[in-house]
Amino acid sequence: MAEPKDMYQCQINNCGYIYNPDKGDRKSKTPKGVAFTDLPEDWKCPVCGASKKAFKPLG
Repeated sequence: MAEPKDMYQCQINNCGYIYNPDKGDRKSKTPKGVAFTDLPEDWKCPVCGASKKAFKPLG
């Protein structure tokens, strides 16, 4: 299970989406095991479309 320091939460529009590397992101076809820091710079929140810069680490 991913540690909180490895999970990131969207801080825009009360979206609340949490990127969890244990799950990846189906919408962008990001497989399990990809760290948030390894996501491409043009990756967007699958819920609200916010950029990576709108995310903050949970831990």
